[in-house]
Amino acid sequence: MKVLHVIPSLSVKHGGPSKVLPVMAAGLVAEGVQVDVVTTDDDGPGCRLDDVCAQGWIIQDGWRLRYFPKQTEFYKVSLPLLRWLMREAGNYDVVHVHAVFSFATLAAGWASMLRHVPFVVRPLGTLSAWGMENRRRWLKWASFRLLDRPVLNAAAAIHCTSVQEAGEVKALRLRSPVEMLPLGFDLSGLDTLPARSAMEAEWPVTSGKQVLLFLSRLDEKKGVECLIDAFAKIRQTRPDVVLVLAGSGAPDYVKAQKERAASLGDAVLWTGHVEGESKRALLGGADVFVLPSRSENFGIALLEAMAAGLACVTTPGVALVHEEDCRDAVVISPVDDANALTGHCLSLLSDATARAALAGRARVAARAFSSELMASRLKELYRRLVSFPDPATDP
Repeated sequence: MKVLHVIPSLSVKHGGPSKVLPVMAAGLVAEGVQVDVVTTDDDGPGCRLDDVCAQGWIIQDGWRLRYFPKQTEFYKVSLPLLRWLMREAGNYDVVHVHAVFSFATLAAGWASMLRHVPFVVRPLGTLSAWGMENRRRWLKWASFRLLDRPVLNAAAAIHCTSVQEAGEVKALRLRSPVEMLPLGFDLSGLDTLPARSAMEAEWPVTSGKQVLLFLSRLDEKKGVECLIDAFAKIRQTRPDVVLVLAGSGAPDYVKAQKERAASLGDAVLWTGHVEGESKRALLGGADVFVLPSRSENFGIALLEAMAAGLACVTTPGVALVHEEDCRDAVVISPVDDANALTGHCLSLLSDATARAALAGRARVAARAFSSELMASRLKELYRRLVSFPDPATDP
């Protein structure tokens, strides 16, 4: 079976989607699926990845990756990608598109329809009620009605990654069937983490302090404002606590949040984007992980923290918490309620026994979201869409 994945960007600056797709591709390869991925050279607003388009196909863990130049920031329009898709889409059994409200999605949908190839769309949370109402509302609804809805209605399936996202997509009354397939991730590297001293050595301000960790993109939907306000209240009674905000975001938004937190001085640590051993050091050294998002179609950052064995505080806006395996594994605080968030964080910071018990349940719950299970489920979905025989059972 040969599957093409199309995504507007694989820049690490876009967070979860860019992390998940390589894991998904590698998992499908392990299942015997031939996987190609095409994307643009986008590296965040106003930025491009250097010299990637001229490289042609790049081999990564058994799957192939190819970049195409973007001509605009808005919608990440890439005419070379459109031309390639129109020419090559017919060579695949299934096309899996990641995102909505993007030129790449439209191009992949148009090419698949032209070549009579079944295609799947994973919205990445862009069709959530919060996103539809709070992100360029009028422009988004115009685009949805004129461009995106026709493509979505022609899809063989809409791939939702949580019960919450599936419900929000169904509310739009699209014709295409909704398939609820949770994401999976390679969490093996989080079984053993560096000692707390690694975090303290890299960020001395954390030495001898309890650490609240936020590790995600800095974005309006992540509830960073609420977290800063809650932390200001926490500091009134617990001056021994440090808030680490680990992530990058749009410069104007980050500047506004730094101004909001200015009175807290060096009690708030801004690390920027972290990866590799620096990220592992934070996960290994923090006391409590906080993700107060207004909307998350899944919650990869939360899943990683759970797998790392951290006590986690989050909100019902993070879809992962509504999955059966996770309901008792995290503390759920109301969205945009700084007083409630303050109380939950103070309770955990003050009770090592409660932290340890919650962390243990979180680590167990995270094991249900493996990359192997995700790949197996996706392969079965693809097989159903194209009536592909199962070599294990087909005579």
